[in-house]
Amino acid sequence: MWRGQKKLRGEKGPATMAHYKVEQDDWLIVYLKYLLFVFNFFFWVGGAAVLAVGVWTLVEKSGYLSVLASSTFAASAYILIFAGALVMVTGFLGFSAIIREDRSCLSTYFCLLLVIFLVELVAGVLAHVYYQRLNDELKQHLTQTLSENYGQPGASEITTSVDHLQQDFKCCGSNSSADWQHSAYILSQEAEGRQVPDSCCKTVVARCGQRAHPSNIYKVEGGCITKLEQFLANHLLLMGAVGIGVACLQTCGMVLTCCLHRRLQLHFH
Repeated sequence: MWRGQKKLRGEKGPATMAHYKVEQDDWLIVYLKYLLFVFNFFFWVGGAAVLAVGVWTLVEKSGYLSVLASSTFAASAYILIFAGALVMVTGFLGFSAIIREDRSCLSTYFCLLLVIFLVELVAGVLAHVYYQRLNDELKQHLTQTLSENYGQPGASEITTSVDHLQQDFKCCGSNSSADWQHSAYILSQEAEGRQVPDSCCKTVVARCGQRAHPSNIYKVEGGCITKLEQFLANHLLLMGAVGIGVACLQTCGMVLTCCLHRRLQLHFH
């Protein structure tokens, strides 16, 4: 009798262990799901931040883009907008895949995370390359724009950009107000005796640029180049910081997605 009971207990042992293993697998899957859900929420918020930075750069500061020689800065902003929108769509897919425990959706989610990571990497490289040549580009192109294009027929967009630039940054000329002495606009009859454009004035009124005294116009050391360079550098830094933050989240997300996918595969087999 005693031996029979012992034998019966021995037979229950493997079944109990198997049941324990199933419970342990279920617990790990639930744990990974919660982790991935929390990650996906922050990932979605990060995508919204990336999208907002890109849109803000183009909409709020688009007036300065006309005075830049290359379109690299604008391209970086467009890439951020694309990446941010893709992140938000991917986030919704991630929530669906986690709730449904769908392995095919998780695979698609992982692939999209990888694509977004590569897109942000390209944006980061573009921003870094542009930052390296930022000063030289501004020195060459801004001075040329002021002397050759400002106030000329067919260049109204550039003229407006320069006026906004000088008023927003409270500066005058690329390096100093003396740069305007060689401007085609100032040397023309349309200037009506102005020594600098009216946008150089501290208080803008008609023909206020006829008087180039420090009490009347902005005289800033380094001119508009220094101010614009600092502005662009800060923007590139912000774009890079947001991109790096989302990329770090993506790395964690890809690891968690792989772990959950593997656990689900083992669980259903």
